[in-house]
Formats: sequence, C-alpha cells, structure tokens
Amino acid sequence: MKVVIIGASHGGHESAHELLTRYDDMDVTVYEAGDFISFMSCGMELFLEGKVTQRDDVRNFKPADIEQYGGKVLANHLVQKIDTDKQEVTVLDQKTGKTLTDTYDKLIISSGVNPMTLPVPGADLDNVFLMRGRDWATKIDEKLHDDAVKNVVVVGTGYIGIEAAQVFAEAGKNVTVIDMINRPLGNYLDEELAGPIGDELTSHGVNLHLGHGVASFEGNGAVSSVKDDEGKAFDADLVIVAAGVKPNTKYLEGTVDLDARGFIKTDAYLRTSAKNVFAIGDAIKPLFAPARQAAPIALASTARREARYVVENIAIEKPARAFAGVNGSSALSVFGYKLATTGVNANNAAKMKLNVASSFYKATVRPNFVTDGNPEIFVKLTFNPENHEILGGQFLSKQDVTAHANTVALAIKGKMTLEDLAEADFFFQPGFDRQWSVLNLAAQTALGQIPSV
Repeated sequence: MKVVIIGASHGGHESAHELLTRYDDMDVTVYEAGDFISFMSCGMELFLEGKVTQRDDVRNFKPADIEQYGGKVLANHLVQKIDTDKQEVTVLDQKTGKTLTDTYDKLIISSGVNPMTLPVPGADLDNVFLMRGRDWATKIDEKLHDDAVKNVVVVGTGYIGIEAAQVFAEAGKNVTVIDMINRPLGNYLDEELAGPIGDELTSHGVNLHLGHGVASFEGNGAVSSVKDDEGKAFDADLVIVAAGVKPNTKYLEGTVDLDARGFIKTDAYLRTSAKNVFAIGDAIKPLFAPARQAAPIALASTARREARYVVENIAIEKPARAFAGVNGSSALSVFGYKLATTGVNANNAAKMKLNVASSFYKATVRPNFVTDGNPEIFVKLTFNPENHEILGGQFLSKQDVTAHANTVALAIKGKMTLEDLAEADFFFQPGFDRQWSVLNLAAQTALGQIPSV
C-alpha cells in the first residue's frame, strides 16, 4: 500500500512510524512544507531558558528515524493540490521551484495550524513576533539576550503567552500581558486556580492587563508601543502575539469538506469527505470524550493518538470501533506553580452548553503536622450533576501534583463517578500525602460529605 502523509509534525511522524513498523508492505512518503524536520514548539520555553542541549535537538524526530524503516521524508515540499479522483498530490519543491505529482492509495493529512496574527494597524511592524516554530524560536532567543529590548508586550494568556511572559520576566525585561479574557489561562483554569496564577505572575513583575483587546501596534518601522481598546498605550520594544491558531487548510478548499473556521470535517473514524483520505492533528476537531462533542484540541498527544488509530484501521473498510476521543489533558509550570488539567472546565462547558456541576477543594499536600515542604494544593472537579460522572479535573500546587490529572483522565475514560473516586484505594505515607488522598477528599467534598483529613 502506498501512503502519502502531508505534514511531518507529531501526527505525521507517528503515522509514518506506525505504518512502517506495523506492516511489511508499506510505501510511505512524508511531505513537509517547512525546511526543518520537525521542531517541537511545545519545547520552545525550555530552549529559551537554556534547559536543552541545542536548539535543533528540540525536535520530534529526524528524517533518518523514518528512513531507516524505508520511508521517505521530504522537507521544503509544499503540497499545493490534491486530486481525490485520480488519488494524486501536486507538490512544489520550494528549493528548485519544480513541481511533481505523486500518487497514493491512502492519504493522511496532518498539516496542522498556523499562529494567528491580529487584524489591527501596525501588525506588520518590525519586532512584532509570533511564538511558534524553529525560525521564531531563533529570533525570540536573539531578542531575549538583546539589552536594547527592555519592554515586552505579550498578547494572549494561553499556554504560549504565559510561557513567553515568564521567559522574558526571568530575563529581566518589563513584561505586560494583554488579553480580552479576564484571567490568566482562562481557557484552561477556573477562577479558583487562575487567581493564584495571576498573583504569581504579578509577584514576579508581570503586569496583567486583562479584559482588554489590542487596538493597534504603534511605531515607525519598528513597534514602539501597543494601544488597547480604550486607547491606553504600553511601551514595547518587542511584541509577542500568542492569540490562538487557525487551521492550515486553505489549500484544501473545494477538495474536502471544511467547517466555517476552516477545520477539516471528519467522521467518527477520522475519514474526510474524500475517499481514502484521512485527517488528524490540530486541523481537525476530534471527539472531546467527556463532552461527547467534537472540539479543537491542539495537542501533540492528541495528534499521536489519532495517528495510531488511523494506522490501525487504514486498510479496514469499516473499522470495528470509532475513535475513542481525547480529554485534552495538559500541564504547565508558571514560576513556582505546577498545574495540570483534563476534561471539562467552566470555559469549555459554557461554550458547549453542557449541564455540569463543580466542586473546589483546597488543603495542604501532606498532613498539617508536616512543616517541611508542605505547600497548598488546589483541586477543581467537574461532574455531571445528575449521575455524578466525573467530567474534568484541575490541579495546582507548588509541589508537582500533575500526575493527579492523569488519574482523573483515566476516571473520565472509565466513566467513574464521584462515589467511585471518593472511596478509591490510594496509598498513604505522611511524607507524600494524607490518609485520604487529595482525590478522595476532593470527591468527598463534591458529594457534600465532611472528610476526615
């Protein structure tokens, strides 16, 4: 079977590796538009902080990792057109300017997303940067160590924006974060956990200007300030725009069905509207399992799970099972805090019009008599108010408690209830935790019980 893969990031790499190691009769070619295979943008903060070996080590894989199994990986090759009747792709070799045509038996689209720019005056000024990909990592690293850059404005309070704010604050820059959302990480954390994150950012010198949009970037040639929607100006020698992403699917218009925002429409088996064409990764809306609805979930882990599923079923006319979906589990460090979240929260519940309830629990990680290294822990559980099925969890502490999110992710997959979690058997040792695990206690609190801590 001849398989063409568009895009060499997480989904493309996983697809190629699985195809070549699972089966003996696969002819696999990966076309990548970029000139580097394949920078891991989620590792950019570690690169900027000097916590990795070299910039070019922050990658998902090297071409040789696929070529050793007989696959082909071609960088600087832009897929311009797909003929789904002839099952052909037209590809531009961006180095030579020549085009080539390749055929396929099956096609896997994993072309991902592009960072969004802001449609405001001054967006094309020098020193207005995006924070995605190897080239931008190089440019940002240069500015990070440039003494002439004193004032940095970050637009966006998602993971990328908060990572940028932390990196530049640690480098001694004056950092302001602007976003229309009224709390940091508001798409991921409810107020009870976002509040401590906001305090942590402020305590490290980050100025949070939230609940406001950007009206313009000002400057003569290069940016010098940012104006908000009320005309307030903030000095800026550098601007980092981290205002979301958009699907890289313009080239697919009229070829496969797209939704109003440009996401590729897929069925329950990750098949597109075109025969023998599958789509995975950030450019689709996979099943968000706890909500039982499709949703955009731009995570490397999601793309790899989708790729594994597609490869498992690529030769099956009617797969025995649909794609199980994902929980959107993720984690982040913000100065002293470590956070993790999985499943439904207040933000996505509102967007999806879900009927949910939630409960907040706060305590210290270990018993109160432990005085050495016993920080607070914040837990938010989201659940179905009718049957108590667990739908989501959020965790925050200055100790690494992020593994609890993985436990809740398993609880979601197993359709466990608060009652199940309230009495689940977890270990106890006072150097680690309480006699009732924090997960037990959070569930007991949600049930209105008075736990013995």
